[in-house]
Amino acid sequence: MMLIKMIFFIMATALVTAAGALGAETDTVPVPMQALRGIGEIDFCGEPVPLEEQDVQERLEKELLLAVWDRPQVILWLKRYPRYMPSIEAALKENGLPDDFKYMAVVESALRPHAGSTKGAIGFWQFMADTGRRYGLRVDRRIDERRNLLASTRAAAVYIKDLYTRTGSWTLAAAAYNMGEEGTEAEIMVQGTHNFYHLYLPLETQRFIFRILSAKLLLTHPERYGFQMPDHEAYPRRQYDRIDLECFDDVPIRVIADAANTGFKVIKDLNPEIRGHFLVSGSHTLSIPPGAANGFQERLTEGMTAYRKNQNERVYVVREGDTLSSIAQKFQVPLPALLIWNRIDLKQPIHPGDRLIIRPKFP
Repeated sequence: MMLIKMIFFIMATALVTAAGALGAETDTVPVPMQALRGIGEIDFCGEPVPLEEQDVQERLEKELLLAVWDRPQVILWLKRYPRYMPSIEAALKENGLPDDFKYMAVVESALRPHAGSTKGAIGFWQFMADTGRRYGLRVDRRIDERRNLLASTRAAAVYIKDLYTRTGSWTLAAAAYNMGEEGTEAEIMVQGTHNFYHLYLPLETQRFIFRILSAKLLLTHPERYGFQMPDHEAYPRRQYDRIDLECFDDVPIRVIADAANTGFKVIKDLNPEIRGHFLVSGSHTLSIPPGAANGFQERLTEGMTAYRKNQNERVYVVREGDTLSSIAQKFQVPLPALLIWNRIDLKQPIHPGDRLIIRPKFP
């Protein structure tokens, strides 16, 4: 028992120390009562939160305390805020939505493009695939716009407006976003109230609004809760050029990166909606590093010409008895690389006469 207590003490001490190192002042880490003082009145999208009701107060205090003591997570919220929030705020304003919905994106994904749930929700706004498609997002095995900040925020804004039309309340619209519009409407009808705070909903949805409110409190006045984030420690907003691109064939991301005078990872980070190692044929709008748009198309054309020539020079014709593993071993290349070059699945059978691209190890 003594050993367990010692371990917990060491972990708690390390957590507070880490929080201080990441921008939170250790001498201002609040005890629970300090964290709850000064909440005062609060609203969501102009709709007052009835803190005079004991149950409502308890639910908000619970989520606020849990958030305050997950200090590394709050610090990451604060660091990512300047990188992503200006674009979210602009999209919400453009669509006539209350600014408070930006805190919903924080709760949904912690502002991470690749955030995913066990239920299959993906991206900044945690769209399910079917809902994303319904609101104009492309979601398939090659492109997933749920990961694209601008596209997914526009889709979320339209979805939220539709939910507001159906529910008549911004708070209920947020609840419906979490549990689904039909489920929310059913509970409103069965329970006979349009007041979110008086509805008995799935526990996740009951917590959802209060988690958003907690994020609003923490991000609006972080210093009240012991967080200090100097501007120079926050992550800066990514700078990029936007280019329209018409691809008549699948284009390797590496060729795009070379044309943009940058690396593979930079292109993937700037365009998280691209899945895999190729940009599928069709029309696209891509983000590339600032200044790279000048001469980009010419460099891309040259790169694709060299890529196709290289393909023709490095073709292996599958023979009887060959397997993907044996071919990879024969040419001393990693099996996963062979699969990527040829865009095939390991379980996909190969047959004599099939043509496979074999590239040197590097570059």
